[in-house]
Amino acid sequence: MGELYAIVSGKGGTGKTSVCAGLATALAEQGKKVLCIDCDVGLRNLDISLGMSDCGALSFLDICRGSYGLEDACRHPKYETLFFLTAPMNTPVEEISRESFGKLLLAARERFDYVFLDAPAGVDAGFRLTSGWTDRFLLVTGSGPAAVRDAARVSDLLELEGKKSVRLIVNRVDEEMLSTVRLTIDDIMDTTGTPLAGVVPEDPNITLAAAFGKPLLLYARRCPAARAFRRIVRRLGGVSAPIKL
Repeated sequence: MGELYAIVSGKGGTGKTSVCAGLATALAEQGKKVLCIDCDVGLRNLDISLGMSDCGALSFLDICRGSYGLEDACRHPKYETLFFLTAPMNTPVEEISRESFGKLLLAARERFDYVFLDAPAGVDAGFRLTSGWTDRFLLVTGSGPAAVRDAARVSDLLELEGKKSVRLIVNRVDEEMLSTVRLTIDDIMDTTGTPLAGVVPEDPNITLAAAFGKPLLLYARRCPAARAFRRIVRRLGGVSAPIKL
């Protein structure tokens, strides 16, 4: 049975989607079979970060309704073990069957080593759809006060739902800025009450890779953010790896 993670955040702009794509491609580099599902109904963009915007992927709703099977998920053009389902555009999330979505995830866990759900930012219906079927969460936040406060709110909500496996990724970290405002990663952990999975530095290569339609780990293999994503997936797999920028 594969591992199922929801990638969540309290607010937009934290880089949650780029984190999801970075982790998925880092695992695919290791030969792991990975399925990414964009769950941001109406505002999908995971395909851009994965370098799959020209692939014409099916939506997860196509699978839920039985029109297609998981074997029809779009395969990445460069990573043979990475697959993708996009979000539907014209169906309100409230009209998506929770039971059908749950069956899709159960079937996906039987076929893939890892399943990543790129949840919409915030705690509305799309968040509830993904969190209802997920036991493991990666909570992405920036280091700004609004992002940290919202991440703490998401952490509290997950705790109220009985979710025990929630780990924090602090993204887009600028060491100089942290020093100026006298903020540390430990402070962010304390505020959110969440153990740390990793830290990803601010890296312009993430934006450049998306602009050129390539996944970050192929666009700039040794850039700081790419190295951070590889360290995080090693830790997710139980291998010791340093937490550093």
